[in-house]
Amino acid sequence: MTPLLFSLLTVQTLLGAFDNFWHHELHARLPQRISARRELQLHAAREAIYGVLFAAFAWLSFQGLWAVLIAALLVGEAFITLADFLEEDRSRRLPPFERALHTILTVSYGLLLGLLAPGLWSAAQQTSSLALAYHGLWSWFFSLSSLGVLMWSVRNILAVRHLARLAETTEDAPATVPQAIGRSTVLVTGGTGFVGSALVGQLVREGRRVIVLSRDPVQARALLGRSVWVVEQLDDIPAETRIDAIVNLAGAGILGAPWTKARRRVLVQSRLRVLDSVQRLIERLEHRPEVLVAASAVGYYGLRSGNTVLTEIAAADPGRFQSDLCVAIETAARRAEALGTRVACLRPGIVLGHDGGAYPLQALAARLGLGAILGTGSQPMPWIHLDDVTGLIRHAISEPALHGPFNAVAPERVTQAAFTRALAASFGRRAFLHMPAWPLRRLLGEMSELLLDGQNVAPLHAQASGYRYTHATLEGALASLAR
Repeated sequence: MTPLLFSLLTVQTLLGAFDNFWHHELHARLPQRISARRELQLHAAREAIYGVLFAAFAWLSFQGLWAVLIAALLVGEAFITLADFLEEDRSRRLPPFERALHTILTVSYGLLLGLLAPGLWSAAQQTSSLALAYHGLWSWFFSLSSLGVLMWSVRNILAVRHLARLAETTEDAPATVPQAIGRSTVLVTGGTGFVGSALVGQLVREGRRVIVLSRDPVQARALLGRSVWVVEQLDDIPAETRIDAIVNLAGAGILGAPWTKARRRVLVQSRLRVLDSVQRLIERLEHRPEVLVAASAVGYYGLRSGNTVLTEIAAADPGRFQSDLCVAIETAARRAEALGTRVACLRPGIVLGHDGGAYPLQALAARLGLGAILGTGSQPMPWIHLDDVTGLIRHAISEPALHGPFNAVAPERVTQAAFTRALAASFGRRAFLHMPAWPLRRLLGEMSELLLDGQNVAPLHAQASGYRYTHATLEGALASLAR
């Protein structure tokens, strides 16, 4: 191996790691998608090959059959990559940047093969032998790279097994009894997201007809199944279509990039544009929906003293971005009331579930003994299990008395410190780390309010309307997730 080959392989390694983390994990969230099982299998196989190759290039000199084996692994990786390209085209629509990065990785890999081929051919002609070879810092870098990709391979294998079990559960789950409005049609925007995909699955099992708005119809159909009608824009829905309920969950993720001026504009417009489309759809439908359930958030209440119990009659906190955003969402949603549609504004807290939201990373930290109390830890942490947030949405669809805002939080109110300790205890661990508030406020700006300043929210309307929680206590909710 020459410095040029090591340099090219380093570029391939770093670009591949970025692609895995940025596209596969953060954006596509492949380990949480049932439809991505085949793609994850291919990724796991490719990462296992890279793990072996990195270790071999780091420490070994090979001749004869050993060189043939290395060549076979390199050719095998190329065929796996081709299969991966076909699977990606089948199961999801790649954004332009990811497709461009894949092209760069393919060209880079071709160059790598071209440079390696003469040396491997020459080595294959020799008597088979395997010897140690030290390449200085390169050896250590590729040792770490080998360990990293092998761990990622194992992680993807475990994700495939989990998704396979989840798919079996979904397919075998008995249909629940349809609720009050019977076999109705429900339109869900944001139906491929964390909450949306879980809701769609439950609605289908109830026997409802489901329409989903998605920017990526290919991925949505693969994720949600053929029984779901997927549309790329609401204008594609004919006016004579009967839609009994609309659930609006669309919008860019509130956590992630700091709330710069540009990011705030994205957060607002991604929600209001969809609500404008929903309003236009309701106006032209011959049979107008009975109800619109629109997702807002407990951020509506802004910053309040932790001792103040906030019910749905509490006012907003003007001037706070999270509060102003929620007010804008609810104002836009309630325009549908003028058209005779009942509007229920869902204000969820932190949603706990395996396949998205804050729980997976928090659970990983807790398992490793790295769960941390943020700031003083005394800030309220309004939470709700995924089963209950989807249950409340279905309850809002079928309960005519439920209109206006309703808090989608569990009845048991806890502080962030109590939540962190309970999460650690669910894995038999303890929480002993503390993260001061000032680094988070410095790094995240106003977005740090989501972590350091909670709302002491009570689900008054949900309980008064007769909703029964599946997971009313934090201990029970975390125990169900830890299994």
